[in-house]
Amino acid sequence: MSYAESLANFADVLDSVVEDREEVVVTRAGHGPVVIVALDDYESLKEAVGLPRRSESERGLLASIERLEHGHGLVRDLAEETADCPGT
Repeated sequence: MSYAESLANFADVLDSVVEDREEVVVTRAGHGPVVIVALDDYESLKEAVGLPRRSESERGLLASIERLEHGHGLVRDLAEETADCPGT
């Protein structure tokens, strides 16, 4: 189904996905396709393939990477790093 087609009938598309338990693939010009799937089915798929839940430390690391990628990091010299670390 095209993006325009899905947008024109969005509520009906969502109802169909939930009621019929059928996923809908939406294609977009210049972008990769996406899949609309019922939440219950998605959660079942995640469980079936064993996708792990992110740990607190992993979420923190990903948030730090995102802040760094958005220009909120510090550039430090190696000499500064070792001066801040006792025992080095």
